[in-house]
Amino acid sequence: MQMLEKKHRLGNTGLQVPPIIFGTSCLGNLYQELPYKTKLEIAGEWFKYVKPPVVLDTAGKYGAGLALEMIGKTLRELGVKPDEVIISNKLGWRRIPLKGPEPTFESGVWMGIEHDAEQNISYEGILQCWQQGCELLGADYRPGLVSVHDPDEYLAAAGEPAERKKRLNQIVEAYKALHELKDAGEVQAVGIGSKDWKVIRELAADVELDWVMFACSLTVYTHPPELVDFMEQLRQKGTAMINSAVFNAGFLVGGPYFDYRLPDPEKDAQLFRWRRRFLDLCNNFSVSPAVACIQFGMSAPGVVAVSLNSSRPQRVRENTESVQAEAPQQFWTAMKNEGLIAPDSIRMPDKPGRVCLQDCTHHSK
Repeated sequence: MQMLEKKHRLGNTGLQVPPIIFGTSCLGNLYQELPYKTKLEIAGEWFKYVKPPVVLDTAGKYGAGLALEMIGKTLRELGVKPDEVIISNKLGWRRIPLKGPEPTFESGVWMGIEHDAEQNISYEGILQCWQQGCELLGADYRPGLVSVHDPDEYLAAAGEPAERKKRLNQIVEAYKALHELKDAGEVQAVGIGSKDWKVIRELAADVELDWVMFACSLTVYTHPPELVDFMEQLRQKGTAMINSAVFNAGFLVGGPYFDYRLPDPEKDAQLFRWRRRFLDLCNNFSVSPAVACIQFGMSAPGVVAVSLNSSRPQRVRENTESVQAEAPQQFWTAMKNEGLIAPDSIRMPDKPGRVCLQDCTHHSK
């Protein structure tokens, strides 16, 4: 395939990023322990199909820092120059020694890791996470993009309103530290990522953001109108948007997990029915389900890229091809006619295959 050269401006930062961002949780042994050879092959594929700079999304939480170590190690072995990669590090978790048989921070999720991790969100805590992340990457590479990791989960863990207010203040203080890093020229852009888009909206009222990353929020399955309205507000402010988990954690393309949980075929019968009809329609129009999910996920104005993760080297090429592919207009018309998306969810401009979100909502008969 031809190397992907297209770039989009990342809001008002001056950075140019490709329409695909590569997730790196697999390098931290998410759900399975990958051999180093496979990790090196995955990293090599990133630079085989996307013209630099390649953008990587990572976090200190991924394998308790293992993903950061693997990024630095593989990039050095591949001879990747620092200006050929932009690393986005989500901060808020710090590596600590492993004291038991398995890590305590997410039991049963990270396989074969030799450290534990603890959450540390505050002004000082986020700077400690930043420093440790740089050390794990190694001297050659430093993150250009930073954010607070999963602020929605941090707030949701509060037991009462007073505790939530305290945690919210800690997040705001953490962002104060991140903006100081930006003002000092240590990083180029400050953003936020969250599975609960309403937390992004809440924090955006108090924190200046260069970019936001939505997860499991705007997908072909779910796209509430209030989210689309908020995205338009961000676009008008010049805030860049990245969409991740456009497959609802893999479920929409046949995986077992939906938004990182195992759905019940009986209790979640409607969800399974929707997927079956969606996959049948994709088959009828010879459209890859991944292409449909990615195209819809990039359809909102202001979305500059999708973040895709894979634990298989061959999927890197497939994902890159999917970002460039387009489903025909007839497919999207059929999606509306079948009730899989609301009739007013997308409009069809003159260019075939392009969709543009209007007032959207999840819709299913």
